[in-house]
Amino acid sequence: MSFQHAALEELSRNHAFAGYIVKYKYKSKTLGDLSTQFNIFLPKEAESASVPVLYYLAGLTCTEDTGAWKGGFLRDAAEEGIALVFPDTSPRGANVPGEDDSWDFGTGAGFYLNATEPKFSKHYNMFSFITEELPEVLKSSGLPIDPHRQSIFGHSMGGHGAITLHLLKPGQYRSASAFSPILNPTQAPWGHKAFGGYLAGGTEEGKKWDATELISTAKGRRLNIRIDYGDADQFYQQKQLLPENFVAAARAAGFGEDDVQVQSHSGYDHSYYFISTFGREHIQHHAKYLKA
Repeated sequence: MSFQHAALEELSRNHAFAGYIVKYKYKSKTLGDLSTQFNIFLPKEAESASVPVLYYLAGLTCTEDTGAWKGGFLRDAAEEGIALVFPDTSPRGANVPGEDDSWDFGTGAGFYLNATEPKFSKHYNMFSFITEELPEVLKSSGLPIDPHRQSIFGHSMGGHGAITLHLLKPGQYRSASAFSPILNPTQAPWGHKAFGGYLAGGTEEGKKWDATELISTAKGRRLNIRIDYGDADQFYQQKQLLPENFVAAARAAGFGEDDVQVQSHSGYDHSYYFISTFGREHIQHHAKYLKA
């Protein structure tokens, strides 16, 4: 499928930290010809050269604006000369029966996978959208992004997306990181709901999209993964995130702290107050690999 002729419509442009953050809209083939929106922050270095890019995947109920507005990432990305891309979290307006019945499934909850359940498979293809279509659209539009220097991070559902995309697309992302990610969704209520709805094979097929199941397939690779979560996170306490399962699987697969670093932080919750506290460290984590 070719995406080279996607026409970007500029919706807004704001000067920020000597660069610009721009919102674009276009019609996505991967999402079944639905319109989608994304924000891109371009540092001042992009005025004269292509710059490395860091994709941010937001969580349940969020949009392309959530991370851009609340994450506090722009100042640090500007200091490092890195572009940030903030895509939406799901297709919008697919009109699939049931997609708006609950907050944690359907609209705003695409889970960064490709659906195989027939009623969702035309539109709910966020994996291909993020890993294939959006990078090609950015390149073909002439935006000053270096396609050979990409990394990815995210929060909660988006943290699940960032880690699984890094594992599923060897060589595409130099590094990955996540705040409070859903790390073993086949063993968590959110995963049961999402995989049971989007995937024809349900939770069993969902193992293909589960970071804890996938980590063993990365044996022999060099991974650059950082994960942070708070022990006061209600979703951690409700066993939605399951970082311990991921750590155990990573260590069993032979990955040490240099490859997969997972840190718990006392007293922190699931909110963007937590994310903004450690956002600078995540940007610096990625800068180390993107600028190498």
